[in-house]
Amino acid sequence: MFNLSQVSKPVKTALWVIIAFVIAVSSASVLIYGDHFLLGSYEKLNNDDVKYVNSAKILLNQHTLAYNSGESPSTFIMPGMPFVLAGLMLIFGQGEAAVIAFRLLQVLLQAFSVYLIFVIANYMFNSRAALIASIATALYLPNYFSSGVILSETLFTTIFILLICFSLIALKSNQTKHYIIVAILVIMGCYFKPHTGLFPVVLFILWLFNKVSWQTIVKHTVVISITMVLLLCPWWIRNYVTFDEFIPFTKSAGNPMLLGALINNAAPAQPFFDAHPEYAGDRASLFVGSDDAMAETAQKIMRYGFANQPMDYLKWYTIEKVKGLYLGPYYWRTVFDIPLAFVYTIHVIATLIGTSGLIYLLVKTIRKRNIPYLLLLLTLTYFTVIYIPFVAFSRYGYPNLFILFLAGAFFADRMLITWREMRLAARAEKMGTPL
Repeated sequence: MFNLSQVSKPVKTALWVIIAFVIAVSSASVLIYGDHFLLGSYEKLNNDDVKYVNSAKILLNQHTLAYNSGESPSTFIMPGMPFVLAGLMLIFGQGEAAVIAFRLLQVLLQAFSVYLIFVIANYMFNSRAALIASIATALYLPNYFSSGVILSETLFTTIFILLICFSLIALKSNQTKHYIIVAILVIMGCYFKPHTGLFPVVLFILWLFNKVSWQTIVKHTVVISITMVLLLCPWWIRNYVTFDEFIPFTKSAGNPMLLGALINNAAPAQPFFDAHPEYAGDRASLFVGSDDAMAETAQKIMRYGFANQPMDYLKWYTIEKVKGLYLGPYYWRTVFDIPLAFVYTIHVIATLIGTSGLIYLLVKTIRKRNIPYLLLLLTLTYFTVIYIPFVAFSRYGYPNLFILFLAGAFFADRMLITWREMRLAARAEKMGTPL
């Protein structure tokens, strides 16, 4: 799959030029603008990016994984980001050099992702569609913002794309070693975003769709499960030793679940507070208490909403959540002073083309029972549905966009073929000769 020996030399040359372009532009962006991409303040610790840097320093100096907890141990986040930043701090020190190194690491990962997207598209479609997907990825400005910001999206997206690569290989080869790699990538993703953990459900559906024998399904399930458990054991042991309880991932789901229950981030209607006098009657009172308490509050709001405002809450938990994930670009700081309005327009056009491609893939999947196409469709569905109970916005939808770029490139390639055939047919008709 990763072997491009059958790709023509001009196409390979174009790919390397695109990758070099991404490295050059992204490097220039992060080196010139630097802390322009900061979302918070190191002094106030008022956003995720600066909190990650602070957690990495505490991890190095106090040997404690802390987040939103002073210097006390925390399970608010998974340890991926603090460990990556701490590793760079070991090499470059705990000052600005480590942050620059992290941004340059993300530059390389963005470039590597372009290569991986080409590989997937070339494997599933053809080299022209692969080149279209690579060019679209290279020109998509939010990728350059993602390189500059100190958040987990670039790291996770690279792992995610690799996960798709090896899932395709495993589904074709049916070899245990490839499913072990898939399991490793799932847990690598979990150490940044724990919702990756149920991805094997997608594989299970594909096995059933492909009529894989139950003996093989059980074997692969056991292999994946054992690998995942072994890789999560260090985290589980740390949590049990520190907090005297089994914590599979984090204890921070309550807040995003509660935020996700509030339509347009507003407090529920007054009758909700009349029915629940334990709250003071305003939005702030909903966020008082432990993570479990906020999760319980979210469930109360959901039950009230679906019972008393079913259409509003149904729309909120379907259409509005999907719009929140995909309608706007993950572009919270400008790149080379290019305004959000321009990027928003390009993003909407790309999303519409990608959606057309997804519909085309769905039709092809139904007609031809195409497993690779179904993998893309089910994966996008999974990573969309998993956010439905929680707050949904462009940062969370961003890692899924490469699937839209793949589908959009395939659709564009099909349209080019159709257009060329129509031109040839028109020319033949004009000349009075058969094709």
